[in-house]
Amino acid sequence: MRKDGSRVPVLVVIAAFDQQLDRGVAFVVDLTERKRAEAEAREAQIELRRASERLAQATRAASLAELSASIAHEVNQPLGAAITNAQAGLRWLKREPPDLTEVKTAFDEVVRAGNRAADVVASVRRMVKKAPGQGDNVRVNDEITEIVAITHGEATKHGVSVRTELARDVPTIKGDPVELQQVLLNLTVNAIQAMSSLKDGVRELVIRSEADGRGGVVVSVIDTGPGLDPEARERIFQPFYTSKEGGLGLGLSICRSIIESYGGQLWVNANSPRGAVFQFTLPPKRPY
Repeated sequence: MRKDGSRVPVLVVIAAFDQQLDRGVAFVVDLTERKRAEAEAREAQIELRRASERLAQATRAASLAELSASIAHEVNQPLGAAITNAQAGLRWLKREPPDLTEVKTAFDEVVRAGNRAADVVASVRRMVKKAPGQGDNVRVNDEITEIVAITHGEATKHGVSVRTELARDVPTIKGDPVELQQVLLNLTVNAIQAMSSLKDGVRELVIRSEADGRGGVVVSVIDTGPGLDPEARERIFQPFYTSKEGGLGLGLSICRSIIESYGGQLWVNANSPRGAVFQFTLPPKRPY
């Protein structure tokens, strides 16, 4: 006990020198500092657990925010296409006489875009439920052709000519066609928007497919836009990095995640004499 009445934690050791146990030594060690350090360590562990719980909550909140932004970003494109085609259909209806063929074409595109948005939402729901993607036989050339049709209005509006170079020997891929459409749509719309800022020169978009010789596919999206500076090429796939005003910076990050989930790669190089070349590979079988 201390003079003030508080208890002192001590270690008492007694040792005998001989067999008769009549001689020996004893000493007392004050454990106050050790006990204080142990108490501080326990408190630090408690605080660490609390911090881990707060970090886990923040991570869940960030994941939810990123997922919400992803849904908004991916659904916004087909909804924009639906609005554009609906407006075009209304203009054709107001003509004298109305051009019903063009009206039907426009509203067919509205239905297609609406179904596209529904497919994106269904794909996100599968991701949230951690359900495996559809193991369909995906014809890459067919998906490219569909995306070109979906973005025809956007390309025409910005004066962009679109050309496809699709190899006939491209194999089918096991995977989810909606995920592949997400990637193709994002890369195509990005290229069109990049070329819309050009003051002069040719605005041409080329989408190319070819077999990689190992049973997989290589897809290239080539534009004649302003291109990317070296710093942008290094950061463009990082989440929330964007060079577009009002952009979320999620599209390319999502695209890379999708392609990598197939065991493929997505990268970008400079086009010559100007523009950018986005390329991705798809192996023959998705590694679930």
